[in-house]
Amino acid sequence: MDYIGRFAPSPTGLLHIGSLLTAVASYADARSHGGKWLLRMEDLDPPREMTGAADHILHTLEQFGFEWDDEVAYQSQRHHLYRAALDELIENNHVYPCTCSRKMWQSQARVGVDGLVYNGACSQKNLFRLPENQNVAWRIRVPNQIIEFEDEIVGRYAQNLAQDIGDFVLRRADGFWAYQLAVVVDDFHQGVTHIVRGQDLLVSTPRQIHLQGCLNAPTPHYAHLPLLTNHLGQKWSKQTLAPALDLTAREAALRQVLAYLNVPPCPEIDAPRDILTWAIRHWDMARVPHHAICTET
Repeated sequence: MDYIGRFAPSPTGLLHIGSLLTAVASYADARSHGGKWLLRMEDLDPPREMTGAADHILHTLEQFGFEWDDEVAYQSQRHHLYRAALDELIENNHVYPCTCSRKMWQSQARVGVDGLVYNGACSQKNLFRLPENQNVAWRIRVPNQIIEFEDEIVGRYAQNLAQDIGDFVLRRADGFWAYQLAVVVDDFHQGVTHIVRGQDLLVSTPRQIHLQGCLNAPTPHYAHLPLLTNHLGQKWSKQTLAPALDLTAREAALRQVLAYLNVPPCPEIDAPRDILTWAIRHWDMARVPHHAICTET
């Protein structure tokens, strides 16, 4: 099978050092296998988006020497694909409408591995004849069984979705599509075969594997990268005030990321694209650390 990888930033903020690590690792892995590297903008939640962030992200990637294949995909332009997938799941009785308010179901919920576990209150109700103007969420039924996979970096990872996660939302009551559905549908339609992303998304992968099965979509090969953390052990992110990448210090940032990924030191070359070429030639996923990396920048 041909290798197709991807990088999928969200325009809720600007790229930072953690974003660069994921971009470099996914890019180097794809190119070292002679594969494609796609770019997808995950702009599904307009209220959280930062004005101008999408264009700034594209400009930043270009300045750092990245070259992507095909046109940039925007999730905001792919609602018809998510609607078709939800209709298929409804037809096959994999999902059900949920009228519970967040306050209602969370008051009776227990803690799972990724927040509170939905108690299934609406799963047995006959709610399919709702008025057209009734706002409901759509949840997918999850099995009471272990879903496991072998991650190239983390190794074996497993969850019992019924116990650890609960029936999760695919479309919110406000009409916004959930990340779990959109990412599975997009990866399927774009033919993505390999996913290289941060370990903060490891906990979501069993949900996505279950959803792939319900939609008769293949399961990609996964590699979840170590997170970059600050001195408090918090992941560098927009929420923890990670500074945006400095376009006047591109070579230094790339060398910093290559060191985190255990790529051999790059010779003194100036162009960011040449540093990425070095990373591709010397890429070895087996060298990537398994655990979080503490850094102050």
